[in-house]
Amino acid sequence: MRERSERGAVAVEFALLAPVLILLLFGITEFGRAYNVQISLSNAAREGARVMAISNDPAAARSAVRGALGTLLPVLSDDKIVFTASTPAGAKTCSAGAQMSVTVAYTLSTLTGIAGPFSMQGQGAMLCGG
Repeated sequence: MRERSERGAVAVEFALLAPVLILLLFGITEFGRAYNVQISLSNAAREGARVMAISNDPAAARSAVRGALGTLLPVLSDDKIVFTASTPAGAKTCSAGAQMSVTVAYTLSTLTGIAGPFSMQGQGAMLCGG
């Protein structure tokens, strides 16, 4: 049998450890979500660069970026999708042999609100003239 002085010790230990365990769980969730968003941004930028390198159509490339993001990031304005070609003066068009880079920027707000919003970006690059 337990001694009388040990009663409630488990409850006290749980009360001390529960906040740490809950914070650890929230941290794992937040980092997993941030990692998922980063991978999605990189994949979307790569898809936009692929479409731009093949078709040289910024509207189609923006549509491909949004399609690759799907429902993960439903609201993404045009100024968050930036095209840069390795042609003179950083032109927005893709000439054969040039490299087209696409950068997709997004501000990730956290689910818990413990940490502030994080600026994230994905980049993709392809040679033009597919």
